[in-house]
Amino acid sequence: MKQYKVGIIGATGMVGQRFVLLCAQHPWFRLTVLAASEHSAGKTYRDAIGSRWHMTDAMPDAAADMIVMDAEKDAEKIAEAVDFVFCAVNMKKDEIKALEERYAKLECPVVSNNSAHRWTPDVPMVVPEINADHIRILDAQRKRLGTKRGFIAVKSNCSLQSYVPALHPLLKFGIDRALVCTYQAISGAGKTFETWPEMIDNVIPYIGGEEEKSEQEPLKLWGHVDGDQIVCADGPSITAQCLRVPCSDGHMAACFVKFAGEKPSIDEIKSIWANYQGRAQELKLPSAPVHFLHYFEEADRPQTRLDRMLEGGMAISIGRLREDTQYDYKFVCLSHNTLRGAAGGAVLLAELLCAEGYITTK
Repeated sequence: MKQYKVGIIGATGMVGQRFVLLCAQHPWFRLTVLAASEHSAGKTYRDAIGSRWHMTDAMPDAAADMIVMDAEKDAEKIAEAVDFVFCAVNMKKDEIKALEERYAKLECPVVSNNSAHRWTPDVPMVVPEINADHIRILDAQRKRLGTKRGFIAVKSNCSLQSYVPALHPLLKFGIDRALVCTYQAISGAGKTFETWPEMIDNVIPYIGGEEEKSEQEPLKLWGHVDGDQIVCADGPSITAQCLRVPCSDGHMAACFVKFAGEKPSIDEIKSIWANYQGRAQELKLPSAPVHFLHYFEEADRPQTRLDRMLEGGMAISIGRLREDTQYDYKFVCLSHNTLRGAAGGAVLLAELLCAEGYITTK
């Protein structure tokens, strides 16, 4: 089995820490470089993190004594040492775009958790079970960048990962519009209850930029490759409201859907969800859940604490499907926001890119 040498850019943040855990136990990926800001560079990963290790699992021994490199100053060395990098940095959007493009032009593929390049026309934004075919735009992107190996691929916003997978298999029935209200965990803001005590016993009805992402990004996922760009789908129309809730991990969504024509039956929808598979399942990628969409018949499921770790946190939980008085149907969905929604989704995307030959070993 091939082993790919992997670097993590932004390794000290919460999503970076999740990348460290996932790569340390991955069958294909060998953790080779950890990089962060100038402040952390030159320290061991253990010392750079200090008391800020936010994962419930212990820091992997293989990572703890690695010397953290400077993501910007050491870019050439990092690009030379690895087969590709994951990127999860906390910088201004323009700075992220420049940094990721720099690595790509150094012939180092970038699989990004950041939002900076999601609307770059030739950068694929991929959920492997939904739009795996979009990765073929990378041929056009490499031509633009003048690279042979280097490129940028991104995953979508974490808020999409619960309701978009549930809606996707139903598009064939002609969805006219959907309304979604998301209830998002504090780890989505890179926080714990220790670092954000204001969230205890509290709900905040605002997450900056989240509603726009929730309404617009699905249209890129549902779009198509046209020459040197990805053209967004015209619909369905989505309206969203996003709330921060006092949960450590797990984004829940209440979704309402209206069909343009004859609506499917409840039994049809449940059957479609139960049998749906995407390219990740066809390829049997290491991080892919065996069953992407799980439906719970219990009236009080899914629940965040009980169901967020379903299939290693990579499956989507759905429940409470029923008819609605204004829309056709309503249901509830749940995804793990730092696994399926962030680092785990990026790892799955990297696996897809490796399996399809876009990431190669040197």
